[in-house]
Amino acid sequence: MSTTNMATSSNYWEDLRKQARQLENELDLKLVSFSKLCTSYSSSINRDQRTRDSRSDSGSSQDNMLVAMTTELEQLLANLTAVNDKMAEYTNSPGISSHNAALMHTLQRHRDILQDYTHEFHKTKNNFFSLREREDLLGSVHRDIESYKSSSGVNNRKTELFLKEHEHLRSSDRLIDNAISIAMATKENITFQRGMLKSIQTRVTTLANRFPAINSLIQKINLRKRRDSLILGGVIGICTILLLLYTFH
Repeated sequence: MSTTNMATSSNYWEDLRKQARQLENELDLKLVSFSKLCTSYSSSINRDQRTRDSRSDSGSSQDNMLVAMTTELEQLLANLTAVNDKMAEYTNSPGISSHNAALMHTLQRHRDILQDYTHEFHKTKNNFFSLREREDLLGSVHRDIESYKSSSGVNNRKTELFLKEHEHLRSSDRLIDNAISIAMATKENITFQRGMLKSIQTRVTTLANRFPAINSLIQKINLRKRRDSLILGGVIGICTILLLLYTFH
C-alpha cells in the first residue's frame, strides 16, 4: 500500500472513530435526559391524584415528549450501529492486517459501548411503560370506586374496607415509585462516573498498547472491577428484595 493510500485509509478510520465518539457522547446525554423524564413522570403522578383521572389532558404532553425522545434515541442507536459496521468493514480491508489487532480492540470497545447504551435504553423504556400500565390500572380501580359511591350513596362496612385496601395499595405504590426514583438517580450518577472511567480507560489502553508490561496490570484492574460490580449488584438486589418484603408485609 502506498504512503498516500495509507494516509487516506488512516484518515478514514479516524473519521469513523470521531463519528462514533460523537454519537456515543450524544447518546449518553440523551439517555440521562430520558431517564430524568421518566422519573419526572412518576413523581408527577404521586404529587397529583388528578393525573390518574385526566391522563388524556395532563399526561399527553409528557407522553408526546417520551415518544419523541424514544424515536430520537432509536435513530441515534441506528446511526451508531451503522458507524460500527463501517469500522468492521474497514478492519477487513486488504492491507490492514499489520494494524488489525489494535483496530479490532478499538472496534470491540465501541461495540461494547453500543451494547450498553442499547440495553440501558430498552430497560428505561420498559420501566416507563410498566409504570404507565400500573397507573392506568390503579386509576381504573379508583374511578370504579368513585362511580360506585356516587351511584349507591352507601358507605357501608364493605366499601370502607375496600377503600382502606385501595389506600394501602396506593401507599405501597408510592414506596415502590420512590425506590424507582432513587434507583434512577443512582443510575444517572453511575452513568456519569462510567463516562469518566471510559475516558480514563481509553487513555490507559493507549499506554498499555505502547508498553506491553502494563497489560498485566490492566487485566488485574479489570478483574477487580468486575468483582466489585458483582458485589455492588448483589447488595442492591438484596436491599431491593428487603424493601419489597417490608412494603408488602
